[in-house]
Amino acid sequence: GHTGYLILGSFVFLAGLVDSMAGGGGLITLPAYIQFGLPLDILLGTNKLSSSLGTAVAAFKFLKELDFKKEFLFVLVFFAALGSFLGARAISMVPPHLLRYLLVVTLPPVVFFIISRHRFGLADRSGELGENTLLRRGGLISAGISFYDGMLGPGTGTFLAVALTRFCGYDLLKATALSKLLNLASNLSALATFLVIGTVDIRLGLGMGVVGMAGNYLGSHIALKKGAWVIRPMLFIVANALLIKLVWDMLR
Repeated sequence: GHTGYLILGSFVFLAGLVDSMAGGGGLITLPAYIQFGLPLDILLGTNKLSSSLGTAVAAFKFLKELDFKKEFLFVLVFFAALGSFLGARAISMVPPHLLRYLLVVTLPPVVFFIISRHRFGLADRSGELGENTLLRRGGLISAGISFYDGMLGPGTGTFLAVALTRFCGYDLLKATALSKLLNLASNLSALATFLVIGTVDIRLGLGMGVVGMAGNYLGSHIALKKGAWVIRPMLFIVANALLIKLVWDMLR
């Protein structure tokens, strides 16, 4: 009924808000879609459609901040798309009823990782690494994390930002901006794969995508400094509440 859509919509909006600042929106949207009663076999595809729209808003906002070499971006985007395509193919071989178990096992460590991430990466030291090293490391990070994104996806943006800061020496702004672009490429690639396989509820995904875009837009505008402090506790509470609900439904 309408109530179900309203509840799902408010979770998706909240996820967009959280995701644009701290990453991890999928920790909220995936359990929310299950809660809404979306069949598991179209869960990931539909979630990819709505989150791609949301991520696009944040990516375009951040793209203005970027001064990366075009070739570098092209290579990383290519690897992100490839990894994600392979991940989406791999997960489509998994029987849908196992998805629930996968989520219950995967999501708690992801929640924990995002909450415990400290504000490192204040200085941009990427210049100290040669271009080839940056390409190699960046390519590996893009492909590996995007493979996970194609399979499940929650926390991808955060994993990317942290890995790019840690292994490529970017400051947090550059790493976050780059991670949004790669996240978008990865989302679109997985989405294309799911569309071809036919596992997307297009109407629901588009409707929730618009709601997610509104959340992302608002989140991008809230001061980032204040943002993280408000957001991590909120992400923690919402994600855990939904997880507990998932586990509870499985045990019943």
